[in-house]
Amino acid sequence: MNVAFKYMKKFKNLDNQHKLKGYRNKMLLVRKRNLEAWDEKQLLAESLRLQREAKSGTPLDELLVDAYALVCETAKRKLGLQPYDVQIMAAIALHERLLIEQHTGEGKTLSAVMPAYLNALTGEGVHVLTFNDYLANRDAEWMGPIYRFLGLTVNSVQAGMSASDKQKAYAADITYVTAKEAGFDFLRDTIALSEADTVHRPFHYVIVDEADSLLLDEARVPLVITGDSVSSRNDGARFADVARQLEQDEHYDFDEFQRNVYLNEAGSAKAESLLGCGNLYDSHNSHLLTSLNCALHVETLLKKDVDYIVRNGKIELIEEYTGRVAENRYLPDGLQAALAAKEGLQPLADGRILGMITLQHFLSLYPKICGMTATAHVSEMEFEEIYALQVVQIPPNRPNIRIDHPHRIYTHKEAKLKALVQEISSVHRMGRPILIGTSSVEESDMLAEALAATGVPCHVLNAKNDAKEAEIIAKAGEIGAVTVSTNMAGRGVDIRLGGGNPLQAEVVAKLGGLYVIGTHVNESMRIDDQLRGRSGRQGDPGDSVFFVSLEDELLLRFGMSKAIRAPRQDEALEDPVLSRQIVHVQRVIMGQNFHIRQELNGYSDMVEDQRRILHEERLGILKGETPMSPSEQRVRLFYIDKFWADHLSYISYIREGIHLESLASYNPIDEFHVQITQAYEQIRDKINKSSADMLEKLEGSNDPAKWEEFGLKSPASTRTYIINDQYLENRRSSWTPMTVFAFWIRKIARPIFGWSKI
Repeated sequence: MNVAFKYMKKFKNLDNQHKLKGYRNKMLLVRKRNLEAWDEKQLLAESLRLQREAKSGTPLDELLVDAYALVCETAKRKLGLQPYDVQIMAAIALHERLLIEQHTGEGKTLSAVMPAYLNALTGEGVHVLTFNDYLANRDAEWMGPIYRFLGLTVNSVQAGMSASDKQKAYAADITYVTAKEAGFDFLRDTIALSEADTVHRPFHYVIVDEADSLLLDEARVPLVITGDSVSSRNDGARFADVARQLEQDEHYDFDEFQRNVYLNEAGSAKAESLLGCGNLYDSHNSHLLTSLNCALHVETLLKKDVDYIVRNGKIELIEEYTGRVAENRYLPDGLQAALAAKEGLQPLADGRILGMITLQHFLSLYPKICGMTATAHVSEMEFEEIYALQVVQIPPNRPNIRIDHPHRIYTHKEAKLKALVQEISSVHRMGRPILIGTSSVEESDMLAEALAATGVPCHVLNAKNDAKEAEIIAKAGEIGAVTVSTNMAGRGVDIRLGGGNPLQAEVVAKLGGLYVIGTHVNESMRIDDQLRGRSGRQGDPGDSVFFVSLEDELLLRFGMSKAIRAPRQDEALEDPVLSRQIVHVQRVIMGQNFHIRQELNGYSDMVEDQRRILHEERLGILKGETPMSPSEQRVRLFYIDKFWADHLSYISYIREGIHLESLASYNPIDEFHVQITQAYEQIRDKINKSSADMLEKLEGSNDPAKWEEFGLKSPASTRTYIINDQYLENRRSSWTPMTVFAFWIRKIARPIFGWSKI
């Protein structure tokens, strides 16, 4: 297996080198097209010529050299930026719809301008998808002078903008917007009853920034739009109280990866006694079992200041991979209400789901997609499998001289913390800036307290003070700076040595540059690489090292402490094999997550296929492509939306219990497909019948007032949010052999032995 992997890696490297050779040759053609002697009128005239060529059907490949040379000259004049050779090579790869890996500090923002300009020449629009609103606005403002000088329009979309402002932003030649906001706007468009109320135009070409986060980590996250909130009963406190009275091992167990929790025989009996409900597994008690499972899940698996924080009386989830507050995100299937009950808070009222789409399916709406990130090669097989995107590694402008040290591995957490504090204190005395990446808000606060006790001041950057992110990052490279972060420092913002002060930068460089310390290894090696990449930008000196304990959650989950059986000691373990074993664990988990994503896609792909078929009909009606009177149009659109929302509710119901099919030796995904296909086939008949009945009542009236009278209107208000799919992902292992055994024993034996009230 290792031999095959080495050959595959060698082949990939050769393929990468072959591509780079082609990009280098084309880059030299761009450089030869020297426009330095041209005046501004000539540059604009050239841009207008390229637009005419593109709109008349000339292939963009034939215009690339001229277009890129034009952007390079304009960037130099308007922004004082002269693109590096490697930035032009990256821009060529982006136009060829590849995923580029470009190191931190190499200028991905400027690289994206060239393909954005080239593909916007057709007038069909280009989207640059960013990670947050701040970056969308910053990049549009920063790069805007280039586009505008060349006669193109540029704009950014921000959450909370009015519909008319969004229409203008999406009508621009180049639009910077977050993937989530673009997705939410698409969902709003799918329930619009008039074309004038939509904001998007047909999708064309998209450049995805932070592509690994959006295309992999966030890809399966469902975006949701709901109608008016409805009041729902809140008995979460009751189930939270029951969950707190259950004891681990005695009443419930975890799966092998500590990802899910399930009641055992004694736990079911205890819960039935506390709830006074009889057999929990009877069909009429399914709502009780679901609510109790949710309460048990949040009580045992979701930890405050690790998975979420409580701020201003509200639950705020924390993004696993960035440490940021996950804005506008909620847990599914009653988990959010259970979490609120755990913390003694009122849950948000539910609303009827009107539309849903995963980020992966939303991004697949773009005919042409490419992306850029600093960390891609370790997941290149997944990018190719899911998106047919090939990864190409762009060499740095200056050689990377950062030193990545072997992991320092300790037998227990206390030894690791002691060594961390000693290392940080020692390096800090030299005046060298240090960035420490921690695993959670809780750990970052604890480490900050330990450092303060030894007289080391530090800036803490975690989900509790994420509003200060840019300010803290700007200072992280200054002399003597110590920054404790939860994997969030530097996303979209470089850490410059000396804080950007040239004199300070020289001093810091002589001290060795930015010193990056990780307090744990992440499940994904990409996240470790992102932390390392904060140091050593543009040929700067730097170091990185990870401190690891055998008691860290990741290593405990895989039983490494039992396998190694090293005596408890304060010194680091010297065995070099340990680091390789940790890397192996990370590769195993990445493989597991890949298969989980594939499994989840098996559920969501068919739903998306159904949505697209119905949406195509809806779009034709909305645009007037189907000959209809205004009343027929309104009625048809209304009932398409109504019965699709009903279908989504049914899908949610089926998805909730589909894992029970495995008890009967059926494949859950196959059964899911059969059931939702049968339900979908009935939708068109329902739409036809209801539409005919309503049109008869309306008597052909095209009066909007009468439509309102009969309820043919859009929801008075809507809410958009993101479902955190962690529970859906983990529930795949809910029904273990132990659970199956307990289920059937209780089902068969209770009536015989009269156990119903035990």
